[in-house]
Amino acid sequence: MDKYVWYGHFEENGSRFVITEPETPRHWYNYFFNDDYVSFTSQVGFGEGLAQDNMGNRIPVLSNRNVFLTENGKAWSIFGLPMKYGYTDYSCAHENGSSEIKLTYSGVRSSIRIFVPNEGTYEIWSVSAENLTDRERQLSLVAYARTEMDDPYKPQGYNLATGGFMEGRNAVYAKSYMPFYSERNVKTFVYMTSSEKAVGYDSRRNAFIGTYGDENHPVSMERGGHCTNSDCNSEKVCLALENTVTLAPGEKKTVHFYVGGTTNEGDIRTPSDVEEKFLAMKKKYAERLSGVEIKTPYENFDNLINGWMKYAADMGSRWARVRHNGYRDMTSDTECLACVNPGLAWERIKRVLTYQYSNGYAPRTIIGGAIRDRNFADNTVWLTFAVCTIIKELGKPELLNEVVRFNDKTEATVYEHCRRSVEFLYNFTGLYGLVRIWGGDWNDCVNYAGLGGKGVSVWLSIAWYRANSNLCEMAGWLHKADDVKAARERAEIMGERIEKYGFSKKSGYYIYARTDDDVIMGDIDCDEGKIFLIPQLWSVLAGLGHGKEAMARAEELLEIPLGIRLAYPAYSYQRDYIGSMAEKAPGVQDNGGIYLHPSAWKLAVDSLLRRPDLVEEGIKKMMPFDTEYAVKCGEPYAMFNSYFAPETGYRAGTPGQSWRTASSSWLLKSTVEYVFGMHPEIDGLRIEPCLPLSWRECSIKKVFRGCTYNVRFVGDGKGCDVISMTVDGKSVSYKDNVVPAQTGKTLDIVVTLGKK
Repeated sequence: MDKYVWYGHFEENGSRFVITEPETPRHWYNYFFNDDYVSFTSQVGFGEGLAQDNMGNRIPVLSNRNVFLTENGKAWSIFGLPMKYGYTDYSCAHENGSSEIKLTYSGVRSSIRIFVPNEGTYEIWSVSAENLTDRERQLSLVAYARTEMDDPYKPQGYNLATGGFMEGRNAVYAKSYMPFYSERNVKTFVYMTSSEKAVGYDSRRNAFIGTYGDENHPVSMERGGHCTNSDCNSEKVCLALENTVTLAPGEKKTVHFYVGGTTNEGDIRTPSDVEEKFLAMKKKYAERLSGVEIKTPYENFDNLINGWMKYAADMGSRWARVRHNGYRDMTSDTECLACVNPGLAWERIKRVLTYQYSNGYAPRTIIGGAIRDRNFADNTVWLTFAVCTIIKELGKPELLNEVVRFNDKTEATVYEHCRRSVEFLYNFTGLYGLVRIWGGDWNDCVNYAGLGGKGVSVWLSIAWYRANSNLCEMAGWLHKADDVKAARERAEIMGERIEKYGFSKKSGYYIYARTDDDVIMGDIDCDEGKIFLIPQLWSVLAGLGHGKEAMARAEELLEIPLGIRLAYPAYSYQRDYIGSMAEKAPGVQDNGGIYLHPSAWKLAVDSLLRRPDLVEEGIKKMMPFDTEYAVKCGEPYAMFNSYFAPETGYRAGTPGQSWRTASSSWLLKSTVEYVFGMHPEIDGLRIEPCLPLSWRECSIKKVFRGCTYNVRFVGDGKGCDVISMTVDGKSVSYKDNVVPAQTGKTLDIVVTLGKK
């Protein structure tokens, strides 16, 4: 099998990845964000940036970017496009919060650093040029941003924005009207401004790019290398700004740019204090993501967890999948973030709760100024998991009494939000008293199975069973005896329904769903889609009786060298009772592909079932850079939503989308909480790992309630059971291995592992 091509290397304990070959198999991205603005770039500058208000209204600030240096009519891009035009010394350093691209061409060493400051609806570009020759150089520096603030260009379409130059603000701008923190349209700007006096600008795309040009070869750069000073009226707008940079031999200069969107013209200002903003951003992540660090014999796995999965979980918790603000996505990612930063997770989950309905239901997404249900049934079930996890991390059940509003402005305690969500789903039933699937559960693409209101999701019923258990636990913390009693009674009823109507004795595993017409999905007698993975996984997570048996059958039928399939056999033709899952090619994503979010759940399940060999195998199969099972071509510092299955032909083993996936967050949570066994409990941190037996020695640092746990594991290669434990050199014996936190202290813990 061919070896994975790295195109670069990790640095700084994994938090930086330096790409040294620009022509990667596809764009390798990095994301930057604060609470109001998110942006991303690839290793050659390709990417987007947008501002967002609290109801999902957006200002699409930029949809691509480029920066040119020109001299004597000759122009080149400092992002490295087109590929291999003759530059040398290329590198792109992606790290938490920023990316910097460097190259040398025509005797000039250039760099551009992109980041988003801690506050504001803009991103910052810092462009440097250094003269490597012994003669003076007079360069034009031209920064360009494509924008869709006036909607994407369509032939014969309307583009009604205006644009021009604000002399007093040294800014090129485009102006339109759209809702942003408002219900009606308000005057809105996108802009670019620089730290040096601009000598030219363009706000009209046809003037800068040309009617028949493209963004790598703008007509203005081909015909002299200068902006044309174009205003725009009801044509497609852009943002381009020109500065003159004069360099003595050996001299280096830097010009800073703000590129952003706003409804307040006063926000458009000349860049200042850029380095202070950059250092503040770096400090934020150094502090925010410092709660967990691992060290194993698998160095690149350490780099992924320590450097990138924490960062990706932080982004997902705030920005969900970026394309939209998925409710379940924000909720579940926030649950996962809690193992690193439970304080931030608590503030985030309270924000998410404000979009919930007062009857307990939760929507699919918040976008375009509206809460959108989209007929999804499962969104509310994730709330209780997240809240229960965060409270355990913080050790403060009293926080459940904090009051948070619903989306109709009425208010209730956090506990009441969770109680209503559990009760809503318990009463949201269809066939056989199981929970309705409606227009989709976790699998968005089973969107026709229950639109009639009768179809049910066995998986969601199992997930409800687990949420109800969490609610029962929280009710106990608050001494709500009646709620504990009610939860236990409901659990018995739903458990019986699941086993009677959701477990197939013939197949030996849990079916996936029953449609409105009681067509069973996920049973051995089905022609396709005979088994689905997630009901089997969640039967273990929920503590159902057939969990171990169901997982054995799932592995028998779904496991392949590339990983474990989500379902099999894949659907080969459209079916009106399934939805878009059956419209995808076989082996693609949820239609028989290797979906990595459930693969991360499986790490937790294998840990609960005490199967360290499968934990190790599962980690290796998920890793973007491990070629023991397949050759992969995506970013080695990111996770993907899926790998394509063998029947996809040339796509086999290649990844789906990166970054915008719960695979990242759940890989983090499964690693910390289940593989390393850092289980938060109200009484302390329960240490119950399921580490690969080949990891004879490894360690984890976890900050828990103000106490730093430095835990070193030493194994004999025969088992992963806790044989003995020392704290600060003294032998200890805690009930269930629950080590109480000592606020302000550092505990040096050594755990000896073996087979009991």
